[in-house]
Amino acid sequence: MTPELAVVIPTLDEAGALPVLLAQLRRQERIALEVIVADGGSRDSTVEIARRYGARVVEAPRGRGAQMNAGAKASTAAYLLFLHADSELTRATQLREAVDAMLEASRLKSLQQAGHFALRFARRSLGNSWFYRYLEEKSASGRAGTINGDQGLLIGRAFFDELGGYDERLPFLEDQRIAAKIFERGCWTLLPGKLLTSARRFEKEGPHRRYTVMSLIMGMHAAGADEFFARAPTVYAVQAETGRLRVGAYLALAWRVLIAAGWRRALQILWRAGRYSRQNAWQMFFWCDVALRLRGRPCLWFYDRVLHPVTSNVVFDALGAVLISTWFLVVLPAAYFVVDPVSSRAQRGIP
Repeated sequence: MTPELAVVIPTLDEAGALPVLLAQLRRQERIALEVIVADGGSRDSTVEIARRYGARVVEAPRGRGAQMNAGAKASTAAYLLFLHADSELTRATQLREAVDAMLEASRLKSLQQAGHFALRFARRSLGNSWFYRYLEEKSASGRAGTINGDQGLLIGRAFFDELGGYDERLPFLEDQRIAAKIFERGCWTLLPGKLLTSARRFEKEGPHRRYTVMSLIMGMHAAGADEFFARAPTVYAVQAETGRLRVGAYLALAWRVLIAAGWRRALQILWRAGRYSRQNAWQMFFWCDVALRLRGRPCLWFYDRVLHPVTSNVVFDALGAVLISTWFLVVLPAAYFVVDPVSSRAQRGIP
């Protein structure tokens, strides 16, 4: 039987997490699946486990974008689903329902479709419950900048090829870049059911530390500060190499990048980062709705209908630049270099 859906899983030393997902894929009902594990050079038993579960193994250069592109090329299925190795499905008909939802969305809308799941975090500890609840509810919002690779990507092969596949220039951020392309050329559909994802990175690195660094990364990415990423090749470590995150090292790197750029380039970076922060001001109002458990998202409604039209201009872009500069270049460095001895010792380099 020709597979209706190819599930592509990029891996690098994922022997601990992969068996759960592969076993769940075996149990999926009413859909013809092909499972492809795109491995980036695992040194553990990842490849052997994949073959034991009947998955097709494709070897690719290390980097999620390159690995997922290689996996997609290895299949002729009409639909592609990209999942992380630590993802877990939540019911036996989830993929059948997901493809049906895509077909229905394509029938109702003229735009090209791509689908993603809302998240539920699998945690080892019970702390930071509000933090995870906020991330889970944000993953279902469907707003620009909120759709990431851990939510899965279900997409027709033709649309995927039209987009040029994943961007392979960096070993990370490939999910953000293809998500932005989909917003430009098509439409996102929230798929039925939730995807369970591991909170292991947040738990190992520290949830607020990781979120702070991710905010810095996204700001630099939006500002086009490629020199930041060129100087930080390990800015997003693979799972096997994660540990308690040294935030101060990344903040020090941001300072060095701005100083080396010269004042004109530095102002350009800060201006673009300020505009990005202004565009994401809605998250503060969404935070209020989630924290207060308000039905109907009244705070977000107020922002969308009242504040957003008023603040969408260069004046508030400039204000955003001032605020983001103060926060990341003054307040946080003072906190992490003075208060946090781990980050203070790491000022001179990325761990």
